[in-house]
Amino acid sequence: MLGTIIGIEENLVLLKLNIELDKYQSIINTHVIMEDNIAKTVGEIDHVKDGVAYINLLGEIIGDKFVFGVVRKPSFGASVRLISKDRIPLIIGVDHYMENRDLYIGTSPIYDGVEIGVNINKFFNNHFAIFGSTGSGKSCSVARIIQNLFEKETSIAYRASIFIFDAYGEYHSAFKELHNKIPEISFKAYTTNLKFSETEVLKIPLWLLSLDDMALLLGAEKPSQLPLIEKAMKLVTIFAKEEELVIKHKNDIIARAILDILSSGRPPAQIRDQVFSVLSYYHTKELNLETPIFQPGYTRPFKQCLQIDETGKIREMELIMTFVSSFLSEGLELTMPDGSFKYTLKDFADAFDFALIGEGVLKSDKVYDEMNSLKVRLHTLLDSETSTYFDYPEYVTREQYIRSLLTATDGKKAQIINFNINYIDDRLAKTITKIYSKLLFDYAKSLDKRASLPFHIILEEAHRYVQNDNDVNLLSYNIFDRITKEGRKYGVILGLISQRPSELSETSLSQCTNFLIFKMLHPKDVAYIKEMVPNITNEIVKRLRILQPGVCIAFGAAFKVPVLVKLPMPNPAPDSSNCDISGVWFVNRK
Repeated sequence: MLGTIIGIEENLVLLKLNIELDKYQSIINTHVIMEDNIAKTVGEIDHVKDGVAYINLLGEIIGDKFVFGVVRKPSFGASVRLISKDRIPLIIGVDHYMENRDLYIGTSPIYDGVEIGVNINKFFNNHFAIFGSTGSGKSCSVARIIQNLFEKETSIAYRASIFIFDAYGEYHSAFKELHNKIPEISFKAYTTNLKFSETEVLKIPLWLLSLDDMALLLGAEKPSQLPLIEKAMKLVTIFAKEEELVIKHKNDIIARAILDILSSGRPPAQIRDQVFSVLSYYHTKELNLETPIFQPGYTRPFKQCLQIDETGKIREMELIMTFVSSFLSEGLELTMPDGSFKYTLKDFADAFDFALIGEGVLKSDKVYDEMNSLKVRLHTLLDSETSTYFDYPEYVTREQYIRSLLTATDGKKAQIINFNINYIDDRLAKTITKIYSKLLFDYAKSLDKRASLPFHIILEEAHRYVQNDNDVNLLSYNIFDRITKEGRKYGVILGLISQRPSELSETSLSQCTNFLIFKMLHPKDVAYIKEMVPNITNEIVKRLRILQPGVCIAFGAAFKVPVLVKLPMPNPAPDSSNCDISGVWFVNRK
């Protein structure tokens, strides 16, 4: 008997100790059972003060199982004793461990030799978050958990598909040799480093991008910009095909833009200058400033017909309008690309240029400036090395592309697919992670048998990408929020790894079910975790500041109770160590 219950306050039991504490190892964070004639109630000793132990109620033992949650509180006459070490796994461990059902993730720092595990379904069938300050052990924990998953003795997670978006290129070293240990398991790596030839460069087929993807790629900010992008995508279905059709559509677009200018009612000089501007940049071999316009008795180039006479008017206005109208084509219907043909970034840029005038943006300087910003971003992308990421060498369908991501170099299934996005800026990195996440989500939704091919998307430094973005105002949704709300039914699961949870999307975080929280120091992040994370208690929050590196508080659907876990170092470890200042600075004197 540890002592006598002298008080019960909400979820707290006060126990007057009758033992000599100096003869015991620390009893803080150990578990006790409070038993009377009706129930066996389990609690955890939070702290001891003036000979009184303060015990947080956790659950009950019913039969031979632990059930979280307390329906009936213990009586004052209940006997109180420490739970024996051999019974502790009932509370914090895995019942009757099975290799294809359970996964050990670490050991208890409180009970020597007690391993702590999770039911694989309860952990990997839910969105999860791993938080911690720099150096607290986040990257090592991710690597260790994944290594444990694949290094089982009798079971092989052959059909697993884990996509890691690696913000610093840390995980390559942790998984590149996994195939040597377990030949059935393959690690596949992509890089954004265009100068590193040993790893395949990340490349996305442009024709698999949707309107929403294109809007994100071009940095669209307003819904009013979407029709222009949509028009460009419709035009690219023509521009990437037969030359004759392209010219016919180009002529139609140019003619309509010129007719808009001619009938705008603006001063003749302004009309002339705008027509010159359009035909200087947008022209075909049939319709340009040098195109001859025939009249009875003589012929003049188009540009001469724009001359202003002594009365200040364009004398040949009617002639020009008649000539330009001859290039109009009725019944030209355009549809959105359906991924059935290949087109390049250059094709899309050409289509976008013509969409810009085809949407009538020349009528308003304000609208032109708003739309032209998209054109500038597109041409900047086209003219930069970044365009390489969208220069896919051959035509593939969406299914072929995703299957290629999941195929190792030896033709077998790849279980870990790592995208090293360390060599691009945060804006493009965010866009690429969103494009891939949407691509995987849409593919999973299209499968005949729902959730038959689960995808796990792990985002390192998730606060860079999973934010309260403008996407909701622009597209009416944020892909990460959508996945966290709808993904589980299709087998698409997010893992958010972050040192700044306060910068994460509130919606995405609120949908996470399992948490591993390492040492957290920033007051704003600690307060945010307390506010946003479900089922977190004041006792858990108080511990966050004093955790050792590699030790976390784990709780959620996969854990019976909030529990301290010490994760062993992965072998090999990710390349996540800090800079060795003294090793770099100092050399031995001669």
